[in-house]
Amino acid sequence: MAKALELIFRNEMGKLATISVIGPKEPVDPAAVKAAMENLIAKDVFGSSGGSLVSIEGARIVERNVTDYELM
Repeated sequence: MAKALELIFRNEMGKLATISVIGPKEPVDPAAVKAAMENLIAKDVFGSSGGSLVSIEGARIVERNVTDYELM
């Protein structure tokens, strides 16, 4: 099962932009995640097609199950 921490921001155009962190350390500390997201916004580390990230919309853990089948 693959897990990712999705950091969801609002950009300058008011649209959502998501950054995924694969294999996050668990349990997730909401205060640390919020502080990291605020730091990303303040330092303008990432941009998006809608401009710079300007506010925090949320964060979530996403789990994905993958089953591979060998086809003969």
